[in-house]
Amino acid sequence: MTIRVYNTMTRQKEEFVPVNNNKVGIYVCGPTVYDYFHIGNARIFIVFDVIRRYLEWRGYDVTYVQNFTDIDDKMIKRAQELGITVPELAERFIEAYREDAGALGVKKADVHPRATQHIEEIIQLIETLMEKKMAYNVDGNVYFDTQAYAQYGRLSKQPLEELEAGARVEVDEQKKHPLDFALWKKQKPGEPAWESPWGLGRPGWHIECSAMSMKYLGDTIDIHAGGPDLVFPHHENEKAQSEAATGKPFAKYWLHAGYLNINKQKMSKSLGNFLTVRELGKEIDPLVIRFFMLSAHYRNPINYSPELLQQAQSGLERLNNVVYNLRHLLTTLPAGEEETSDTEEKLQALQAYRERFIVAMDDDFNTADALAVLFDLARETNTYLKKKEISRTVVAQTLQFFEEVGSILGFFTEKEDSELDERINAMIAERQEARARKDWATADAIRDELVAMGIILEDTPQGVRWRRK
Repeated sequence: MTIRVYNTMTRQKEEFVPVNNNKVGIYVCGPTVYDYFHIGNARIFIVFDVIRRYLEWRGYDVTYVQNFTDIDDKMIKRAQELGITVPELAERFIEAYREDAGALGVKKADVHPRATQHIEEIIQLIETLMEKKMAYNVDGNVYFDTQAYAQYGRLSKQPLEELEAGARVEVDEQKKHPLDFALWKKQKPGEPAWESPWGLGRPGWHIECSAMSMKYLGDTIDIHAGGPDLVFPHHENEKAQSEAATGKPFAKYWLHAGYLNINKQKMSKSLGNFLTVRELGKEIDPLVIRFFMLSAHYRNPINYSPELLQQAQSGLERLNNVVYNLRHLLTTLPAGEEETSDTEEKLQALQAYRERFIVAMDDDFNTADALAVLFDLARETNTYLKKKEISRTVVAQTLQFFEEVGSILGFFTEKEDSELDERINAMIAERQEARARKDWATADAIRDELVAMGIILEDTPQGVRWRRK
């Protein structure tokens, strides 16, 4: 089976063939760490986390890089507002990112480079561009010359005139052309600065990602990814400066997620519909947010509303319940029930579900269709578990499939506390003994204590089953 990805550069799906055999380099533009990240950012982090996981599951050796922009105008302004230094601000919100992304089930990148830790590489890249006459210095400010790069605008597929008219470009009388962008910014009073051949200053936003990507992934990477708002100017500018410096393609595949709207409106602070993951996570399990983000194809726009999030919660609970049932059954089914008359038939059907899942994910990582496969299997599994004869082999392999897929999508993989589990099981056994001797008061008291611990008890044909809320 062949993975196909939609490449923003060509505006079509292409067969995924890595630059370097089985090795895959992915660079995803990370947050500017001046505040908590919002649910639009969360979609980017989640979907490309899943793409990384899937490629790893398919056997690729993936190096995943996601940067932290820890110096820019927003950070300088916010640090001044809070009365702290820019490095202190960065540390605060890098730690907040780790907490919030972790709650969403997002794995740490192999490398999380910071712009301020790569000033030397950034300066070297700018010097290369200066040597090749692709950049110019005006009184300590260095700009990329977009007119000198013939392919500028290819990623966003617009002529320079339209880009200039339709985009917010940095107004600066020093620039030769309005679309020229800053590679190095001369220090202003009170701003952090580093020594450079052009005087004290700091890097521009775009050059940071090129320098860090090249350091960790080489001149040409397999996948460069981010939000739709990054196509222009950020990714267009990255592509231009990188290819102008090396003479090689910067990225083979450009992947961009769709926009997230709030109640069918663009999310913005001015509209009062700006939601951070930290705020929303106080009201609902962050894994429900993850499930919601994966319920649509990553390239399609997705609309957030409390009602849709509740639907996602119900959907995740349905799948979780199947997994809990299967786990419980494996602890109660006696040995010797590995095979039943329909075991082979059920295992063949399970293999068909696996193939459907792979087909969905191979088609540009279609998590919506992949989830539909899980729901179909969940319905069939629930029906199967009501039968009198149940094969332990079928139960075990069905659970294995759910957990294997869960390791890709980021569900069903919670680590249980073994000591707490033993205590819960002991309490349930004590309650069962109390019920057997008709000591209802003790039985009810134990159940109330379990409920207070967030444990739900359910009666099944195989006995009492418990699960966490």
